[in-house]
Amino acid sequence: MIRARFAGSLLVAGLLAASTSCAPAAPQAAGRIPVTAVTASQPPSETLSPLLEQALPNVKGKTFTSAIVSFPPAARAAPHRHGDAFVYAYVLAGTVRSRLGGEPVRTYRQGENWVELPGAHHVLTENTSRTQPAKLLVIFVSDTGAQLKVDD
Repeated sequence: MIRARFAGSLLVAGLLAASTSCAPAAPQAAGRIPVTAVTASQPPSETLSPLLEQALPNVKGKTFTSAIVSFPPAARAAPHRHGDAFVYAYVLAGTVRSRLGGEPVRTYRQGENWVELPGAHHVLTENTSRTQPAKLLVIFVSDTGAQLKVDD
């Protein structure tokens, strides 16, 4: 577990260094993108706010994207996939419960992280608190032009 966390941290550091030192910085993506509509009968959902989107100059056809995913209290994301993207998630605030298809439910607290392999089915992502928000830093390495999240 510690080795996986260390490797994940090194991956993010390397990707950040590669994307910022190999090419001029791209302008920050503006605005927030509501990921799922909220209705009175559904719990609130998450919001994806892109920070940086940068084509990887040393990996043809791939793009590095960083984003903040904000979960209001009791928010739950719809089951989804990230296509062929490699995903790294780091909990900035709060506690998030997550389950990838075929794996047990796991709970991640501030400072913890996980990875999602290309094609993974994310069947559960939720803020465990009914009173406090949760926030993730999410890094995607995806096919250039591909959608970052596709709900079931």
